Amino acid sequence: MSLETDLEHRLKKDIEGDVFCDRFSRGRYATDASVYQMFPRAVVVPKSFADVEATLAIAREAGVPVLPRGGGTSQCGQTVNDAIVIDFSKHLNRIVEVDRENRTAVVEPGLVLDHLNSALKSDGLWFPVDVSTASRATLGGMAANNSCGARSIRYGIMRDNVRALDVLLADGGQARFEETSREVAGLNALRDNQQLVRDLLDLGEREQQEIRTKFPDLVRRVGGYNIDALMPNGATNKLHELLVGSEGTLAVTRQLTLKLSPVLGKKALGLCHFPTFYEAMDCTRHLVELGPTAVELIDRNMIELGRAIPMFKPVVDEFVRGEPAAVLMVEFAEDDQDENLRRLAALHDRMADLGYRWGDPGKKEGGVVDAVDPAFQSRIMEVRKQGLNIMMSMKSEGKPVSFIEDCAVRLEDLAEYTDRLTGIFRKYGTEGTWYAHASVGTLHVRPVLNLKLDQDVKKMRAIAEEAFEMVREYKGSHSGEHGDGIVRSEFNGPMFGDRMMRNFEWVKDRFDPDGLLNPGRVVRAPKMDDRSLMRYAPDYSVPDIETVFDWSDYPGSAGGFQGAVEMCNNNGACRKIADGVMCPSYRVTRNEKDLTRGRANTLRLAISGQLGPDAFTSDDMAETLKLCVSCKGCRRECPTGIDMAKMKIEVLAARAKKNGVRLREKLVAYLPRYAPVASRLPWLMNLRDRIPGMALLSEKVLGLAASRTLPRWQGDWIRQPPASQETPDVLLFVDTFSRYFEPENIRAAETVLQRAGFKVGQAVAQNGERPLCCGRTFLSAGLAEDARAEMLRTVTTLAPALERGATVIGLEPSCVLTFRDEAPALLGDAWKAEYANQFLLFEEFIAKASGEGRFDLPLAPLPQQKALVHGHCHQKAFNTMGALQKTLGLIPDLKVDVIPSSCCGMAGSFGYQAETLDISRAMGELSLLPRIREADPDTLIVAGGTSCRHQIEDGANRKAVHAARLLCQASDLAQAAI
Repeated sequence: MSLETDLEHRLKKDIEGDVFCDRFSRGRYATDASVYQMFPRAVVVPKSFADVEATLAIAREAGVPVLPRGGGTSQCGQTVNDAIVIDFSKHLNRIVEVDRENRTAVVEPGLVLDHLNSALKSDGLWFPVDVSTASRATLGGMAANNSCGARSIRYGIMRDNVRALDVLLADGGQARFEETSREVAGLNALRDNQQLVRDLLDLGEREQQEIRTKFPDLVRRVGGYNIDALMPNGATNKLHELLVGSEGTLAVTRQLTLKLSPVLGKKALGLCHFPTFYEAMDCTRHLVELGPTAVELIDRNMIELGRAIPMFKPVVDEFVRGEPAAVLMVEFAEDDQDENLRRLAALHDRMADLGYRWGDPGKKEGGVVDAVDPAFQSRIMEVRKQGLNIMMSMKSEGKPVSFIEDCAVRLEDLAEYTDRLTGIFRKYGTEGTWYAHASVGTLHVRPVLNLKLDQDVKKMRAIAEEAFEMVREYKGSHSGEHGDGIVRSEFNGPMFGDRMMRNFEWVKDRFDPDGLLNPGRVVRAPKMDDRSLMRYAPDYSVPDIETVFDWSDYPGSAGGFQGAVEMCNNNGACRKIADGVMCPSYRVTRNEKDLTRGRANTLRLAISGQLGPDAFTSDDMAETLKLCVSCKGCRRECPTGIDMAKMKIEVLAARAKKNGVRLREKLVAYLPRYAPVASRLPWLMNLRDRIPGMALLSEKVLGLAASRTLPRWQGDWIRQPPASQETPDVLLFVDTFSRYFEPENIRAAETVLQRAGFKVGQAVAQNGERPLCCGRTFLSAGLAEDARAEMLRTVTTLAPALERGATVIGLEPSCVLTFRDEAPALLGDAWKAEYANQFLLFEEFIAKASGEGRFDLPLAPLPQQKALVHGHCHQKAFNTMGALQKTLGLIPDLKVDVIPSSCCGMAGSFGYQAETLDISRAMGELSLLPRIREADPDTLIVAGGTSCRHQIEDGANRKAVHAARLLCQASDLAQAAI
């Protein structure tokens, strides 16, 4: 039995949690948010800490390293290694205890920061190390990395906010590191490790002068080990600070005791605009004198990239005035809001004193935009939090690369440092993107490089060497927030000197003599430009493959599909489990496989040949994408634009071409073609859910879940009207589902539009052909050519009306929005860009017409005065929920409340499949179905998608209706009152 096989056998035998040793699974843990890639030996997802202990024991016996991992969002390569990866994030994520009186919390290392703060909110407390990745950053990872956050000028960094660490040592022993008396006799909590503690304190005493000489006097110094915590400095030492920032190289964390702070109250935010970047940096030191809680930078590049991303453009346009070279976001958050406003006024005065005020002939172009409204502030801060992903949204081969991105210097040196660093970039033919923590002299700067090119890898090293030399000149820190990892550990020697490196190595060896824990990080590091460790190794290539869609907006082979897949930077925004839509399957399973990130990584590895031959069309790839419900949440919410729904179609199409399509998928795909015949015998088509045993038989034969009823065919389905000589104002596009299963929705929409004064026609096929279709059902099965044929038939038929400016209105979001998404990428020259503005959802048209004063329809109050609204995923992805709310708001006295839900879980055929039924229902139970069950019987339930309405009825026993029916009812009541 080989070593690898024996390791897998032992792990699976002794571990209660999941153990993954296949190449697909290991590939999903081979990368983090850095430029590096290293396949782990195995992946363990422990259910308990006993699993962690067992894994460490097996690794110790086998001589295989271990890498503890949280969210896997390291930017420096801390969380990839040739090791057994232990993923703490799925199960070891509890809040163990909260001491409100002493403002402390004990947590497990896999707990996400946002989840902790959400739980603390009712007590008026929070953990204030507010990193931009708070929606997925785990507390264990933050401690290992010595994370900082935007408000470190007020609260300090991670080492300042950790009170104690309970750990598992490399030899299997346990210890608690906390503030401890220097008297060895007092080390009761560490009595089993007294010699270790004595040796550590001796080191601190022996090397205190060297430490004071070599360690930069900055808050943002997170490189190397924190052996300054061991120096004599009073009667006690905070021994846990040594482990904070050690990147999993000294011990494995069991629990963290954290220091909590009162939540921030009302805030005042000033957006300081500057005509040049240098001036913004030079003025920072003067602005911090006003006592802000944060001063964050957004540079011109980030402003332009933010404006290019649909979800950020409205916010950027709202807070950015003109075309500044840089904006400094200055936040005041004192207990007294009057004091915040006073400081905001002082900020205006300070800017004027510095020479910046709009409209003043004697001043430079610039000034302050105020943000006092909390909702406005929240939108602005979200843009700032997404700074990294906004920067990484560049579609070119070159990307902003993280390797010198968080050097820290004193504020008085900041302007000169950034100016000189810009000069270094120009020397090597590139430029940098800048953002983040101006308040503490730590700016995230990333030169744009293409690391697939050896020449650009050489540039990376040259820039790093010159930049770090300059940082030493300024007595700054080469690592000011994101740690060492692979990219900066190599430079700890030049930064701290040979003697200090020997001290670091002594600490490593004293804790971990066999090099078991995350070796090669902090000390004894590989070269940062070793291409064999990089995501794009020297032999990396992607062959040309046939694709369905037009990916030409992206670089690379397969018509740009390569570049689209490679847009994933692993920053993990898809790991959030609250707010927005993505990624609904991950919210249920918490498995890396079910993330947009996990799927994108697997696709990249597959198309580049790293998962074996034919990986792209393999069953393992199908399993990787199995729980992707094509919600398109990632299309909008992934700041780098990963559209996994469209990428999944590429895989399905390739598999369909290679293997054919199963009968069940054919029945779904070809529904629009056989529906005209089937609809004539609705009683026959509905027998499956009426005759006992038929549903069970359909599950055994077709895989259709027996416990899920199918949509009911209606006898009064929508017939196509005869051709009309009139020229209608609008054309109703009657989708297959509305036509045969919910015709009442179409009739209601038609009534509303006609009563509002519009001439309404129906989008009718030519020459008596079967009804027009969007092609979506074919796309769901990978039958791309059939989908293209359906779209082309529809667009060709409607072209004369579209050319004269007609509007096509539909009710089903997944169908209508296909013409704004997939159709342009499938139809080539047959599609015109302006058509996208002419295919509108019913509520979009009503909201638009109402805003233009063209919707003249009396509406009366409904008997029910409250409506709970669930948005279809595609409505959210295309930002049409505002139109739906505005449309419902036309009904007098109706209070509209949007449920903050992700995907309902039905997702077309996904919820009908036996193998995905449980996941489908679990998605509904995340937030949607419980909220509906809580609603009183008089509350209306509104849902835009037919599948959403089915899920709601099936899971909450409530009828949901389309908005068109509510408007029709309100119109009926208004007419009855005349």
